[in-house]
Amino acid sequence: MAVGGFLGALARFELGEAFPQTAGQWPATTFAINVAGAFALGVLLEALLRLGPDSGWRQRVRLGAGTGVLGAFTTYSALAVDTALLLRAGQQWSALSYAGGTVLAGLVATLLGIAVGARVGGRRVRG
Repeated sequence: MAVGGFLGALARFELGEAFPQTAGQWPATTFAINVAGAFALGVLLEALLRLGPDSGWRQRVRLGAGTGVLGAFTTYSALAVDTALLLRAGQQWSALSYAGGTVLAGLVATLLGIAVGARVGGRRVRG
């Protein structure tokens, strides 16, 4: 899980470097990272669920890729900080659209990810 966390944090850092955000602007990079991570987590967890019980290699993949990589890749702590900075800068509409938009888009992305994961994982295995 620690290696996964390192990889996810590194990917997030590199994207932040490649697409830097200017202070006071709507945080598009963090938004995209969080929505992409929500989608990927939906795919991963649904596909693993359909492959069988949360044990053995499936549990290791869930913890390493889900909790580790995607947990470190998504950055909801930055959501709180960026929202606070926008509010402090007097940009209430930007803060509201960013915070609310991230949560709403993350929910939609998760649901889409679950739908994709259901197709990838195939029929649900019982037991």
